[in-house]
Amino acid sequence: MRNPPGLLISAPSSGTGKTTVMLGLLRALAEDGLAVQPFKSGPDYIDPAFHLAAARRPSFNLDTWAMDETLLSGIAVQAAGADIVVAEGSMGLFDGVAKPGESGHGTSAETALRMGWPVVLVLDVGGQAQSAAATALGFRMYNPDLPFAGVILNRCASPRHERLTRLGMERAGLPVLGVLPRRGDLTLPERHLGLIQAVEHPDLETAIAGYAAFLREHVDLEAIKQAASSSGPNGPSSAALPRPPAQRIALARDAAFSFTYPHLLEGWRAAGAEILPFSPLADEAPAPDADIVWLPGGYPELHAGRLAAAQTYLGGLRKHAETRRVHGECGGYMALGEALIDKEGNRHEMAGLLGLVTSYEKRKFNLGYRKAILTAPMPGFDAGAALRGHEFHYSSIVEQPDAPLARVLDAEGAEGPQTGSIRGAVTGTFFHLIAEARS
Repeated sequence: MRNPPGLLISAPSSGTGKTTVMLGLLRALAEDGLAVQPFKSGPDYIDPAFHLAAARRPSFNLDTWAMDETLLSGIAVQAAGADIVVAEGSMGLFDGVAKPGESGHGTSAETALRMGWPVVLVLDVGGQAQSAAATALGFRMYNPDLPFAGVILNRCASPRHERLTRLGMERAGLPVLGVLPRRGDLTLPERHLGLIQAVEHPDLETAIAGYAAFLREHVDLEAIKQAASSSGPNGPSSAALPRPPAQRIALARDAAFSFTYPHLLEGWRAAGAEILPFSPLADEAPAPDADIVWLPGGYPELHAGRLAAAQTYLGGLRKHAETRRVHGECGGYMALGEALIDKEGNRHEMAGLLGLVTSYEKRKFNLGYRKAILTAPMPGFDAGAALRGHEFHYSSIVEQPDAPLARVLDAEGAEGPQTGSIRGAVTGTFFHLIAEARS
């Protein structure tokens, strides 16, 4: 199967405007009549929903630390039928873990190399002119094997600023694919985990249309299309995607519980599982005939009062747990616990299916890849299985009295206290599952 040509949008660091460029580019190419397949390099679970809104095609994560070659190829199959691929990097182009995983360090550069996608480097040129070329050239030469399409200059202050910055790029031999003037209204709303969720944006469609118009005016779309290429092999099918934990899966889906990796859901569906969404915030109980209830991560801390008062949801969840499996990830894990203390210090009683008590009053930053070796069975996996995932939250553990679910290590092998929990048929983890480690 022929791979569609692609590009990877990256930057020297976070906060340079690559997400705005990504969304505008996805929509502009779609408006030109192209079928555009978005991807996200790394473990971000917020951006793919924005990609879907912009490209009107589901976006998937590619992660060279957490995923082996078989899974990467299986996810790449999702580009079948697309005319062009546009992937968004995470953090800076070469940022990853110090100790490689089974496949790599988890950098955006590794994703670009693996798939053969040339890099478009988005540079914030505020406060500099010709000197920006030194930064761009350093990124171009840091790994000479990395395919490189060119640069987009962002937050350019004036025509003179653009002229001087272009002079530097010409001297360095770097193609300039676009120059975006400084505009304060081209930012997406954020909160403590980064961008707000796509479903919470007050007018996402208008925002994306504005980004596309802005990109169309200031970026050479034809040059970007011509720069796209691909060399990474696709797998023969999606059979490599993660298998479902059960046949009928009641999945919490609303503003409090929305962080599920798209490749997991695609794998579950591809294997014939039925996904039965329900909304705890709307006080909906999980389907009574579901085999398992799965509570993904999200923002339960922002809705703790409503969750504590949702008696239909809580009653259905507790009844299910009497005879069948329940699993929660991060925010879902917290919601399964005894209580959640919000940032004002108010205690909200949660489902009480686990003894976990967490607090946002004393914020603790928890971020990074995780490798878990299960010490007890988890839905879909036996004790002893090695899993790879990612953790990102600001809560502190006040109480964690249940039996641990796993030994959990960070990407450098350091073991931590956030072991997850198991009590009867109920399990929970702070990490978001990405894949099983196959070796």
